[in-house]
Amino acid sequence: MKVLLRSDVDGLGRTGDIVEVARGYARNYLVPQGLAIEAAVGVAAQAEAMQRKRALKAAADRSEAEAAATQVAGVVLQVMAKASDEGRLFGSVGAAEVADALVSQVGLEIDRRQVVGDVVKEVGSHEFMVELHAEVAVPVTVEVQAED
Repeated sequence: MKVLLRSDVDGLGRTGDIVEVARGYARNYLVPQGLAIEAAVGVAAQAEAMQRKRALKAAADRSEAEAAATQVAGVVLQVMAKASDEGRLFGSVGAAEVADALVSQVGLEIDRRQVVGDVVKEVGSHEFMVELHAEVAVPVTVEVQAED
C-alpha cells in the first residue's frame, strides 16, 4: 500500500515521501497516529509541497545553527570543579557541565546530547565538539579549574 508521510518516520522516510508499506502497518499504526495518509491519485502535488516546506525548514535550521556556531567559535569556557592537590577531579566534567557552561557564559541553550567528548577527570584544557545541526559542528575549549 502506498502512503504519503505527513512527518518523519525512523527507518521509513521523511515528510512528503511516498512509500510502500504493508497494509496492516498503514491501517493500524501510520494512519491512526497521523503520521501518514493513503496515497490517492492527486496526492503527488501535496507531496511536492510538503517536500518544499521540509527543504525550506532544513535551510532555516542550518542557517540558525551556523549563526550559533559563529557565536561559539573561539570561546573558552571556564568550569570549576573540586580537585585534589595533584589536579585530579573528585568528580568529573562531561557533556552536562559543558552545556550548562554554554548557557551561563555564552547564552546558547543546547541539549547535553549535542555535546560530544570524553569525560574529563583532570584539571586543564580539554576539547569538546558541539553539534548544533547534522551538518554543523563546532569545537569548544573547556578550561577545567580547581575550586578553592
